Formats: sequence, structure tokens, C-alpha cells
Amino acid sequence: MKLRTIWNVCMGVAMLGAIQGSEGGVAGGEEAFSRLMPVPQELVAGEGRYRIDKTFTVKVSGNPDERIYAAASRFLRRLDQRTGLFLPQDYVEQGEALEAAGLEIVVSRPGSVTLGEDESYRLTVAEDKVRLEAETDLGTMHGLETLLQLLSADGNGYYFPGASVTDYPRFPWRGLMIDSARHFMPMDMIKRNLDGMAAVKMNVMHWHLTEDQGFRAEIKSYPRLHELGSDGMFYTQEQMREIVAYAADRGIRVYPEFDVPGHATAWLVGHPELASLPGPYEIERGWGIFDPTLDPTNEKVYEVLEAVFTEMAAIFPDEYFHIGGDENEGHHWDKAEHIQAFMKERGIADNHQLQSFFNKRLLVILEKLGKKMVGWDEILQPGMPTDIMIHSWRGRESMVAAAKDGYASILSNGYYIDLMQPASEHYRVDPLPADIDLSEDERARVFGGEATMWSEHVTVETVDSRIWPRTAAIAERLWSDASVRDVEDMYRRLDTIALQLEEHGLTHLKNREMMMRRLANGYDTEPLRVLADVVEPLKIYRRNADLSYRSFSPYTLLPDVAVADAKDARRFRSQVTAYLETGHASDKQAVQGMLERWVANHDGFVRLADRSPALREALPLSEALRDLAALGLASLRGELVEAKAVLARAREPVAKVELQVVDAVERLLAP
Repeated sequence: MKLRTIWNVCMGVAMLGAIQGSEGGVAGGEEAFSRLMPVPQELVAGEGRYRIDKTFTVKVSGNPDERIYAAASRFLRRLDQRTGLFLPQDYVEQGEALEAAGLEIVVSRPGSVTLGEDESYRLTVAEDKVRLEAETDLGTMHGLETLLQLLSADGNGYYFPGASVTDYPRFPWRGLMIDSARHFMPMDMIKRNLDGMAAVKMNVMHWHLTEDQGFRAEIKSYPRLHELGSDGMFYTQEQMREIVAYAADRGIRVYPEFDVPGHATAWLVGHPELASLPGPYEIERGWGIFDPTLDPTNEKVYEVLEAVFTEMAAIFPDEYFHIGGDENEGHHWDKAEHIQAFMKERGIADNHQLQSFFNKRLLVILEKLGKKMVGWDEILQPGMPTDIMIHSWRGRESMVAAAKDGYASILSNGYYIDLMQPASEHYRVDPLPADIDLSEDERARVFGGEATMWSEHVTVETVDSRIWPRTAAIAERLWSDASVRDVEDMYRRLDTIALQLEEHGLTHLKNREMMMRRLANGYDTEPLRVLADVVEPLKIYRRNADLSYRSFSPYTLLPDVAVADAKDARRFRSQVTAYLETGHASDKQAVQGMLERWVANHDGFVRLADRSPALREALPLSEALRDLAALGLASLRGELVEAKAVLARAREPVAKVELQVVDAVERLLAP
């Protein structure tokens, strides 16, 4: 592909360190091409540069949906804010007579915010004009994001480098699931994350609205559901419509999840008569899998579900509707004599068949409403019709099995961002790897995937830092060609997109600083920052292995200011690799400098903990980092030291976090 040649050139330029502002500043020339995320399908460098000055305007022609005018206006404001040029055009409006617009957007027809719509675009930057063409306005919105990423600067000002881009998504389903049920997420959080999704060309928001910890949607026919099941924290129907419209204006589909028959405690607080066993029930405050389950033998259950689904179908126009269906262990079904009698009478052999019976009843309701059922992979049971969609979360095997059996599927296994794994782990997960055992027809049934932001261990203060920037790596996996797989290059570009995402109000960077000031009980946070930049929160649900966390627990401590892909830990690992490969004095000096910093940091952290008792639980961790760094320095001096005890101590989790530099220091010790 044409992309490969120019991309390799751009990567070479980047590796030479020629890009201005490697922490995310404006790049110059071809260097800007190597910053794009997601990587376009085809990109060819052109001649010259389009210079941006105070006369720059935008014109729209063709036959677009009216949303393109708001999108183009947002583009103008973002460009103006980045350049400070005081651009003269306040809004891009239909029918404007602009003789010499700097950017012309040409759209063939209005786009439909539905699965499978054309999202391709063609972007041409010449010395005298920028032209963005697309079949639909959805494609042009993606093209505007690419153009903003191309913004460059030199001694003469700002410009777009000459280029020709032809781009389209690899998968039609590129989603983010937001769990608003366990910890409630306010409207502004949803909106700023929709803006972030649009910036990296994602097009589906899956909204998880019910859980054991909360029923978050206003239901007018059965108001006790949200009145008693939400602690007063729910979305009105008008607010949900507002989110759907906000997302559609950005080319993003929104579809809801009402998780049944398990994860149902909050349903039962106001309506215990729907439960498999008698109540009363209370909103669950802990985390885990709980037994309360809807009663599949009770006709009132289906009456309520039909009412709920009918109200929601009128709010969410998307053709898909998620019923959950996961993690129902069936304990209450086993204990309920009337349910066991029902199963015996109907010849239902086990709980899997009973849940299949339940799902088929729901399918009738959804089909009457014109909806297609989506469910977690537990709903893949014999006898289910093939016009449902399987959401694979437990393993790729269920996705492959679904495709072979004629079902459409999407993948979330490997994209669970709440597990706090590094971006590289998610980036390596491909819904359709080259060696997958599927025919072409079966491959076509794999629509894409979703990152999943389960909210047990996030609050509105921390959630953005758990979504971004790692989700941008998943967005690239779902948009770009399968051959775009270089992990180190992904990280280089991820650092840039992390800063660009801030202009949407996302708080993944700034809230961390605020939280560290609070935790340090003052403005001097340097000792805390040094430690936080080399630790990561415990992964894969180990954080709550002792069941100490509940809904209202403080998420304001060291594991909450720590992030996946700890910045200095990743940098140190790279420096150690460079030193061990080259032996150069400059590489050794870089490694030595970081080790010396960690040795010196402990005294400052002790003083910080003296005035902030909340930090004292991390004192052993700071001490372990000091001793580990001292070990590394001794090795650099050629000294033989006893390392076993120091390494073992440094590997022990402390304060719900783990040091991420132990293996790198151990590599320095190797003979």
C-alpha cells in the first residue's frame, strides 16, 4: 500500500528525534504524518504546504446532513484555539458565499448513524487549498480529525503539510462501553468522552444503565425502578435523548444495556415481586457477582421488561439493544421451589436452558419493537436464532464459535480497560488475526469490538484517566490496517494524542495533578509524582481481592493517581534496553540519572508523609524503590551485591500498587 512507504519514512524521521515537542507539541513537515492516530489506510506526501493565516475559512458544498455545519464550526474553533489566529468565521453556515475558502468540504449525501454506513473520506492538501470529500458527512467528520492532527508549525507560522489521504475503517463497530450503573457518571462526563471518541474515529457508545448497584434510567411506567433503585442518581428520559442527539451529531451510535436476568438487585428494590426469591432487597454496595435474579417463570417480569424496553426503544433509535445476560450463577433459581417445578414441568434440564427460555421471551419483545438483541456470550445457547449479536467477553473462542454458527459478533475480550493493563496488551488484540480459523463469510460476521469501562474502581474524578489515552490504541486497532502493529511507534503517537484529547475537556491528565495536590496536602507534590510515575494499580481485579472496597469507598489514594503505562517506568525500561544493547556512555548516564533520582526521592517522600497521613501506607514502597535504585547504581559501578532480598521486597504490592521497574533493574544485574 502507498501508506507503507510514506509511513516508514515518517517513522524514520520521528526516531531521529526531529519532531518538535516530542511530548505532544505541533510537528513539522512529514513529521506530522508520523503522529496520526489512527493511522490512515493510504497516505501520500504531497508537494508544498498550505499556510494558515487570519483569512482561513471553511465552505461546505454538496448534499450533507445539517450536522456537518456544527462539526465544521467545532473544527474552526479548535483550529483557532490551537493557533491563536482570531479566525474571522464564527460559524460555518449553509449557503455561505465564500469565494476563496481555505477548506472546502464536499459531501455527496446525508449519512445515517447506523451500522455499516459509509465512513470513508478523501483529504487533499495543496499549496492553495484543502479539499475534503466524502460520500457522507460522517466521513468528513473523520477527515476533519485527521486534518487537525496534521496541523504543523515552523518559523513562518502554522500550516498543513501537502498530502493525499484516502481513508476508511477496517471494522464498522468501534465502540466504548461506559458503565454508569456501579458508579454514576454525570452528563458532562458522557459528553466529553463522546468528543474523545470522535477524535479517534470511534462510532459506538454502549451505555450500561443497570446493575446491582444502581438502576440509572427514568422509567415512567414503573417509576419505583429508578426512584428506589438509584440513590437519586439517574438519567431522565430527556437527558438520555440529549446524549443520543449529542452523539449522533458526532457520528456516534448510542445503544443501551439493561442487564438481565442477573445483576438485577437494583431492579428488585422497588419491585421485589419480580425476584426469584422473596425480598426485601437493598441496593448492593459491594462489588462482585450477586445472587438476586429476575424470575423467568413470572409473567409480571415480562410485563415490566416490555414496558421498560418500549420506553427505551423510543429514546434510543439504534437498531441494537443489549440485554446483558452475563454471570447469572442461578443460585436463587436453584433455591426457588416454584422455579424448579416449572423447569420439571417444561422439561428444562438446567439453568442454561432456563436462561435460553428467558432470552427467547425477551427476543419476542425486542423484535416487536424493531430491535436486534445483543448479549454477552452466555446467551450463545442452542436454539437461539442467528439474528442476534454475540458480545464476546470471556474469550475469543465464543466469538469464533458464534461466527461459525452464523451469528454476528463483537469482541471485548482483550479490551477490558478497567483491568489496568498496558496499552500494548490491548493493541496486540485483533478481532481478526491472520491465523484465525474462519472463512471469508464467517469473518464478515465479526463486526469489530468495544473497549469496556466497568466502573467498580473509578469515579467521575478518575474515570477519564482509565479510558484515555489507552482507548486510542484500541481505536486504532479497529480502524487501521491490520499491518499497523508497531508497539513502540504506537506509544510514541499515544503520548501526542493524550495531549490533544485534553481540548475536549477530558481530565485524564489534569485531574491527576489535582488529586496529587490533595493527597500531598499541599502544592509540593514532587516526591509523590516521582513514586507515582513508576507504579501501576494492581491489575485484573486484584485491587479488591480483600473485598475492602465498596460504592462509597475513597478512590483518592495512590492507586487512583497511578495509571497504567506508568510514564517513567516505561521510559526507564527503554533506557535500560538501549544501554544493554549499546553500552554507550550517554545511555548509561540516562539510566544512572533515573536511579539517582529514585534514591534521593525517599527522604522527600518521608517528609511528605509526615504532613499527609494518607501517604504513610506507601512508605515501604518508597523505601523499596530507594533500595532497588541503589542496587542498580551499585551494578553500574561494577560492584557485586546481594540482590535477592531487595528484588523480592520490591516485587511485593504495597498500598494497592506495584513497582514497574523491578525487572529492568534486575536486567542490569545480569552478568
